[in-house]
Amino acid sequence: MADLDLIDREFRNFGSIKPTWRAYLLHIGLLLVTLFTATIAGVLYPFGKIDIFPKDDPQNLQEVLQFMASLPMRYVGLLGDVLSTLAANHALLAEGLSFSLSLLFILFCHEMGHYVACRLYRVDATLPFFLPTPPLVGPAGTFGAFIKIKSPLPSTRAIFDIGVAGPIAGFIALIPVAFIGVAVMTTVSPEEAAKYGPSPIAFSDPLMLKAIAALFGKDLHFGVGNPLYYASWVGLLVTALNLIPSGQLDGGHAMYAVLGKRIHYWTGRIAFVAMAVFSILGWFLFGSPSGFLITILLGVMMRIQHPEPLDPTPLDAKRKVIAALTLLIFVLCFVPFPLQIN
Repeated sequence: MADLDLIDREFRNFGSIKPTWRAYLLHIGLLLVTLFTATIAGVLYPFGKIDIFPKDDPQNLQEVLQFMASLPMRYVGLLGDVLSTLAANHALLAEGLSFSLSLLFILFCHEMGHYVACRLYRVDATLPFFLPTPPLVGPAGTFGAFIKIKSPLPSTRAIFDIGVAGPIAGFIALIPVAFIGVAVMTTVSPEEAAKYGPSPIAFSDPLMLKAIAALFGKDLHFGVGNPLYYASWVGLLVTALNLIPSGQLDGGHAMYAVLGKRIHYWTGRIAFVAMAVFSILGWFLFGSPSGFLITILLGVMMRIQHPEPLDPTPLDAKRKVIAALTLLIFVLCFVPFPLQIN
């Protein structure tokens, strides 16, 4: 067993490296760009009211090729139209900001859960890096956020606490967003829903949203989405993906700490195979390619070796109970087929 006093002295002396002003500017800049891209994503279909589908439908190979060649200019034109619309329509801008600010609040709390846990264990880590993506190219205008751990992990307990602190904090943060989103959601009658027909893209609701809807006596099948509902839906999806027990995902850290290196190795491969099956089924049943992106992520995670702690002492009973509660969070958040294309 490792010398616990020696490890404790080492990490007391290690401390945490204070970010430079350039690092602060980078973090703030990425946050502001992500706020911008997520706000635009929040007003575009499927999260917002602005239609993104072209008016002209290519009928033959030549028209298809012409359409593909015109996509860059169409995209630039769409963004220009959106920006001018937001400048003139403050109500629509408020909806976009409601989506982006709610989503970034959830992501920020998730990453700060990791960061605070790192500071408690004197593990040096960066502030959150937000990942903006061009609207329509990346989901919701962002690929999420991450922190980079820059020092060794002192113990199995630290691996577990740092790993689960993020999804637990993010889950707690999204609870009020989800409740408000469902509470203010308007619904239509089955006759009205049949009149307008199915939406081109349908969201599969996780158990968390279904449970909240049941408390308010609402049927999500006939609900009209709003910014807070969509932000909580994306937050739940992000939480579920992070809790998959693979590699250095949060769920992978928890699995490594609770059940050890060998079980962690096999759960990563089982998760990859399961997600590959879900991806194929999702493609054939719902025409949705989203599962393939998750499968690729898990494939990459399998290739990344998990860091070993200096002190491998097993977890106590209290943390094993927290692990069970974290599994419950995963069950409440996870859906095998997030999107259905009609």
